[in-house]
Amino acid sequence: MAARRFARLALLLVVIVAAALPASAQTATTASGAYYPGTEWRHKTPAEAGISAARLKDVIDFAVASETKAPRDLKLNHYQTFGREPFGYAIGPIKDRGEPTGIIVHKGYVVAEWGDPLRVDMAHSVTKSFLSSVVGIAVDRGMIRSINDTVRDYVPPIQSYNPVPAGNKSDSLATSDFLYLFDTPHNRTITWDHLLRQTSDWEGTLWGKPDWADRPGDKPADWTTRQRDKPGTAYKYNDTRVNVLALAALNVWRRPLPQVLKETVMDPIGASNTWRWYGYENSWIVLDGAAVQSTTGGGHWGGGMFIHAYDMARFGYLTLREGRWNERQILSKQWVEWARTPTPAQPTYGFMNWFLNTDRKYLPSAPASAFAHIGNGTNMIYVDPEHDLVAVVRWIDTRAMDEFVKRLLAAVEGK
Repeated sequence: MAARRFARLALLLVVIVAAALPASAQTATTASGAYYPGTEWRHKTPAEAGISAARLKDVIDFAVASETKAPRDLKLNHYQTFGREPFGYAIGPIKDRGEPTGIIVHKGYVVAEWGDPLRVDMAHSVTKSFLSSVVGIAVDRGMIRSINDTVRDYVPPIQSYNPVPAGNKSDSLATSDFLYLFDTPHNRTITWDHLLRQTSDWEGTLWGKPDWADRPGDKPADWTTRQRDKPGTAYKYNDTRVNVLALAALNVWRRPLPQVLKETVMDPIGASNTWRWYGYENSWIVLDGAAVQSTTGGGHWGGGMFIHAYDMARFGYLTLREGRWNERQILSKQWVEWARTPTPAQPTYGFMNWFLNTDRKYLPSAPASAFAHIGNGTNMIYVDPEHDLVAVVRWIDTRAMDEFVKRLLAAVEGK
């Protein structure tokens, strides 16, 4: 009897302690059978997960051997690439990158990892997926009524924060005290959907970067004179326009977007406290009487999301589970459905930065239902609902991505 009483007390103590833990510290298997990690990821051996250990080792060896040829000194790399564009100088922080790194998550359990998964590195354009997520939550909460609304209806004139104004006031007599993001006839017609899909063809200059200077065409005479494409009709990957979306979202939330992301996404999914989302040295505005930095959508001129692989895997797992974490719907299923809907002008792109495998054109070796969050480097969060799989792969050569996926699926399928 004493032994039974002790066992009951011990069980009760375990239940009480588990209930007292914060949500991020608990693990859970939902009614659907999906497993969600707590503060620490649980691991399974390849054998426990039903995956070939030998083939999984081949996957890791391939990822390491396929390291990008770009230097690990990312400042040097910047000036060898984007820094050579017009106005291409960096205005945000840049840090050296680490070694090839990755994590493979199968059915919610870590089955493999390599490199230094806890190293905080630049994620470059994976940042765009975090940016679109905070826009998505604004839509889910009714702060943005429709993705088809014109953005100009939500963004007032914006005052730049300039703590050291020009000494001679007459020099700025003809210069506006405000930023007008959507004041031209073309820009007035741009919707949230156009910005999210990179089909806006927004015209203007933001943070010293003209829209035409980002990935300029091969005909300089056309850079400032070409006729604008009607919003929605032409796709152009352009970080100036992404930064316009970030500034517009900041004006909707009226709070720094890193704070919004932390509260609405990263804390609920149990992310660490080591990620940071940076803006530019000149991307400060006056908002409700305070100086606030507008964040960037990537590391094109420095800045963006600095994050480790485990936190990237958590975000990937959130998108694998259609925006759900445990019993909480963080991103609505409607938003995830929109994000995964092909853009007519670019069918392998959804909302930024959801790269879709429409007709298996983006990753031929993956199922058509797979998608990825991609950033320069290459940084990839591969998401595969058909195989209940998330893979974070950092600093792999872009040309090796599909072969990596091919080998990974061979390991998972036992082929």
